[in-house]
Amino acid sequence: MTEEVTAAVEADSIEAGKRLVRARGEGLSLSERLTNYFYRLTWRTPLHAIRLKGRYPLKLLAVPKDPVKGDAQVGQAMINGKINWHGESVDVENYDFSSEGLAPAFTDYMQSFAWLRDLDAAGDRQRAAPIAERLTRKWIEVHGGNVTETGWRPDLWGKRIMFWAAHAPLILSSTDLVYRSAVLNSLARGARHLDRVADRTQMGVARVVAWCGVVTAGLLIAGGDPRRSFGEAGLEKAIARAFTADGGSLCRSPQSQLEAVMVLSMLQSVYTARKMPLPEMVEDAFALIVPALLGVTLGDGGLSSWQGAPGISGVRVSEIIAASGVRARPLRQPRDWGYQRFSAGETVMIIDAAPPPVSRVASGGCASTLAFELSDGPHRLIVNCGGARSGGKLIPAALAEGLRTTAAHSTLTLADSNSTAILGDGSVGKGVNEIELDRQETEAGTRVEASHDGYAKRFGFLHKRSIVMMPDGREIRCEDTLLPVEGRKKPATAAFAIRFHLGPDVEVSPTADSQGALLRIREGALWQFRCRGMNVTVDDSIWVDGNGRPHPTQQLVLTGETASGGASAGWILRRAG
Repeated sequence: MTEEVTAAVEADSIEAGKRLVRARGEGLSLSERLTNYFYRLTWRTPLHAIRLKGRYPLKLLAVPKDPVKGDAQVGQAMINGKINWHGESVDVENYDFSSEGLAPAFTDYMQSFAWLRDLDAAGDRQRAAPIAERLTRKWIEVHGGNVTETGWRPDLWGKRIMFWAAHAPLILSSTDLVYRSAVLNSLARGARHLDRVADRTQMGVARVVAWCGVVTAGLLIAGGDPRRSFGEAGLEKAIARAFTADGGSLCRSPQSQLEAVMVLSMLQSVYTARKMPLPEMVEDAFALIVPALLGVTLGDGGLSSWQGAPGISGVRVSEIIAASGVRARPLRQPRDWGYQRFSAGETVMIIDAAPPPVSRVASGGCASTLAFELSDGPHRLIVNCGGARSGGKLIPAALAEGLRTTAAHSTLTLADSNSTAILGDGSVGKGVNEIELDRQETEAGTRVEASHDGYAKRFGFLHKRSIVMMPDGREIRCEDTLLPVEGRKKPATAAFAIRFHLGPDVEVSPTADSQGALLRIREGALWQFRCRGMNVTVDDSIWVDGNGRPHPTQQLVLTGETASGGASAGWILRRAG
């Protein structure tokens, strides 16, 4: 491990006093979007077709082990003739790789061949292999000789190469030599495609995935040493640009962070299969990104819901982290990743203390600044709705857009507006540009004061949130304040709401005076909620789990109105018993 990485891992703290967190640049310009569009069009030209020609391998040099377990139930359903994914189901016989009627995320699942992992997990290779072969033949018929954006997207090819290699016994067990040659030829063509386009992939985890495909091909195809060296150099640059200095992905999505750990774990397995040492830059990446990932897990070990990520289960998270072979503590106080973590007793709290990601590195960003999630042991008490990136049939486009809003997160909303504009093309617009942050840890507990300027230009107010967690984790005190911005004209009055979305196993009972509520966790503890000078109402909400299923839940809503001089609302959460 390099000295820089060692220092970053050990220095899990921030300087006392205030600091600023600013948005990182702008999204893609119109000219950049047009350039990328026309570049993708070149994939279909005769010149690119010539570049894809060359020798095809007679076999793979090794068959790496897939280090992550698949879903045996999904695999068994495939053996029985059904492909089930996040609420959608199609017949294996009728599946068409050219179909455009499925959810984009379902299409990606099929195009990446991640389903091979689930099919293999069913444990019946004799029945699974013909299904894997049938679907692989279908893909080759549609996309093998036809370079399309859907089938040849760089990150999908990166995954496809790794899944084809790890599950070669399923797709290459046929005695049909023509078919076997077609598979290996397609793999070689995909590798040549990635040689050309990996570095033009969207910056972030997708580019890392593409370069992992290049390295995998270099390791497993005969004569691949030059490609491996070229791929390792490209991967090193891609990793450096995909993550912050403390290991968090630039897109700020815990789901993407988990994917990065998974893909790098698969790459590590390829090196193991070839009995070659893992490059130091991958080891360094693991040492940073795993603690950052653990930093956004709650008491159940599952992911908290940020930037459209669903609440992926602790079982899945632990399996993927175990695949990496890295043992680490959660990152509590990142300088750049943006998620402040409190942990005391059985209580874990995570606060979003950074601006949303720009569209250059993310699609589907959420206006979640200063929202928080809270768990008591294995139970989720306060959550965000999450799931905007789930992309399945159960989350239609209109709902996904709603899940990106400030109101879908446990924070303050002013004038029923988003703290950062949510745009229909998946990007985010103007809003939060700067956050002022101060974290202090003393014997009296952990205290974070943070403010954002998302409402400053439109309404003339800063939102400041001061949260204190007591040393035993049994009490959380908070003050939400709207402060007039200095130097601006006197702001007008505006209504505001503070929302607390409740976990799926939480039952709520408002108190008689309408200034509090009892939050009872099924098979868990009782928490008391009290506010000062505001009415508490209960409304419907939803929470999206790791399989893209929305669960009906409830939310506490505090409403008020700010005068030109600002407003303040205090509240307390206290564990009873």
